[in-house]
Amino acid sequence: MDTDLLIVGGGPAGCAAAVMAASVGMRSVLIESGDALCGALRRIPVVRNVLTATNGPDLAAAIEADLAQCELCRVELGHRATLIDAFDDRVEATVERVEATVDRVEATVERVEATVERVEPVGAAGSARAPGLRLTAPYVVVATGVGPLGPEGAEWLGGMAGRAVPQLWEADPAAIDDRTVLVLGADRPLGTVARAHPELKARFVVAYPPEDAYKTEEVRRDPRVELMAVRRLELGPGSTSAPVTAEVETVAGERRTLTADVAFLNLGSAPAPPAGAVAVDRSGYCPPGGQHPRIFTAGDLRSVRFQRIATAMGSGGEAALGAYYASRDLPMETGGPPTVVGGPPGPAGGG
Repeated sequence: MDTDLLIVGGGPAGCAAAVMAASVGMRSVLIESGDALCGALRRIPVVRNVLTATNGPDLAAAIEADLAQCELCRVELGHRATLIDAFDDRVEATVERVEATVDRVEATVERVEATVERVEPVGAAGSARAPGLRLTAPYVVVATGVGPLGPEGAEWLGGMAGRAVPQLWEADPAAIDDRTVLVLGADRPLGTVARAHPELKARFVVAYPPEDAYKTEEVRRDPRVELMAVRRLELGPGSTSAPVTAEVETVAGERRTLTADVAFLNLGSAPAPPAGAVAVDRSGYCPPGGQHPRIFTAGDLRSVRFQRIATAMGSGGEAALGAYYASRDLPMETGGPPTVVGGPPGPAGGG
């Protein structure tokens, strides 16, 4: 075995797993495709639901400092785990170098190649894959998180063919100040922008499908935000800079024409697991309870409902402890089918 625990993903969940593993004496190798830990966290200007943290960059720096002091964890930046294989006695990860970060990871590659033999993968029957670095361990924590959804998956949204609409989290505050902004979707980056820039005089017209109404609570009382639940929105012809027009049908059946200075996508996220043995449910997420006994999932990858920094950290620590207990044949609970929110209580009193 190359290590006691493989960790795939260097966000808050993966980093918490590494620290927890080290606390119980487990060696780990953490694989992160970016050129820094907690890359997404560094883009969050305001944090209000994590103890002791007020912004993403400072929290990311603190996490990075903790990992630097974690002698039992080896961090490998600039690499992506493209395939996870699970066997009765081990897991194997195919790890490939991310070319965009070649200059930043030359030393990392040399260290990986010094400890890991380059082989042709020979895992489960019927598994076709390209050669790459193979890392082997008794267990793996997969915490690869989520990526932004594109418009192709939004059936309520039309007129997007050939349109390059930027993501809201990429918006330059100066460029939207004192302007009307059409926001396509009500996902959490909207609340982040609003909290981080209370001085902005922007007017946000937010169109979203009714099933995403629960996402609007943190911005519902912001006077700059106009919320509009819609059955259909058809973006008008032309560019996505001023003026932007859209025809909408609201959930009440009203038809309206919206006009704005600029438009942004804010549709939500999609899970990004590696290929192979990581089990995916019908929603595309990877709940812990459905995994191979040697695979533990953590962070935003687990569920659409619990995508928060604090819950990611907790799940990363829990996953590492699960691997530790499993390595010692100690009983543990790995989760089960999701509980229906608002449903009748189960045998143990949940509901």
